[in-house]
Amino acid sequence: MFSVARDFSFSYGHRLYRYDGKCRRLHGHNAKARVEIVVDSLNEQGMALDFVDLKAIVGTWIDETLDHRLFLAKDDPLAEILTAAGEPVLLFDENPTAERLAKAIYEYVEAQGFVVAKVEFWETENCRATYFRAANE
Repeated sequence: MFSVARDFSFSYGHRLYRYDGKCRRLHGHNAKARVEIVVDSLNEQGMALDFVDLKAIVGTWIDETLDHRLFLAKDDPLAEILTAAGEPVLLFDENPTAERLAKAIYEYVEAQGFVVAKVEFWETENCRATYFRAANE
């Protein structure tokens, strides 16, 4: 088995609705996501996957879907107000935590036909969440 990983950076805003900590307020992050792909064998060029291709597929989606967006829970009262105001809001079924953002990126990459080892998501330089599937899933 071989794996390759690429890091992607983007900025976003969010808040955690019905949360008692300071993250209940609207705020922003400069995030980093590391996507690790697994393959059984190398291609003719001796690569698991060309980093350029990974950037084109995943990086483009991140730029178009996640970068400079506001993430809110669907039941957050600000969601309707900000959407009506034309703000680019991405709604989550539940609070848009680092853990859920790691899972959302994982599921997108997996849907593109890749075997994903894991997605690591840094909300800040010091705070990271990881999503991966257990071997029996």
